[in-house]
Amino acid sequence: MKISKILAIASAAVLIVACGAPAAEGSKEVRDLLPAKSLTDSVSYLLGINFGSIIKGNNFGDINYDEMMKGLKAFVNAKGNTQDSTFAKQFKIDPNEMNEVINGYLQKRGAYTGALNAEKGAKFIEQFLQEEGAMKTESGLAYKIIEPGNDKKAVSDQDTVWVDYKGTLLDDTVFDQNDNINFTLNRVIRGWSEGMKLIGEGGKVMLVIPGELAYGEYGTRGIEPNSTLVFDVTLNKVGTYVAPVEEPEKPVKPARK
Repeated sequence: MKISKILAIASAAVLIVACGAPAAEGSKEVRDLLPAKSLTDSVSYLLGINFGSIIKGNNFGDINYDEMMKGLKAFVNAKGNTQDSTFAKQFKIDPNEMNEVINGYLQKRGAYTGALNAEKGAKFIEQFLQEEGAMKTESGLAYKIIEPGNDKKAVSDQDTVWVDYKGTLLDDTVFDQNDNINFTLNRVIRGWSEGMKLIGEGGKVMLVIPGELAYGEYGTRGIEPNSTLVFDVTLNKVGTYVAPVEEPEKPVKPARK
């Protein structure tokens, strides 16, 4: 999620909180139109979940929740129009600096997370290579062939493979799993493409793919930057790429007079 979207969601949530902040006024008939306390409590809880999803989903880490509540209450209790030049002076940090400050924070968090994952991945692969049958290619792909399969192998990145597989993170979290699904090897991560050429049809292999051969420094949904991935794969079938044959152009017959 881009930071602009984070701020849009956060701003909407704060406005909802602000709407419920003033003490109830008006006659009893008017006050009876307000939501019940139970509904207010439910909305408050859901706003917490909303902020929690932003914090967790964008690698904010262990933020200071006391300071977050101070900022939220400061905005709710602020006086004046948000467009006024003096409005921002009510806060200890200018809200107009929000993008710059938060982006700088997230960049540091991302650099830390990527470096930590790379370090953990290197140690994991080092330990994995001590296992019997474990090997590593020049690119850095670690693997162990469980069953070699037959002689029919994928040799080109344009070949298609039919596989059963399970992908896990280093903490054994399963992030992807499929049976009898097919892929063209030029449409998967580099470690997968290389690993599928190590076995033939009917073969089984364990792939330990370092971050640079997987989703790299940016990661992807559910996979952090520089994450090392572990795949258990059974290769059911190989579809060898056949280049289309270009037919020679037919000579153009002269038009009859």
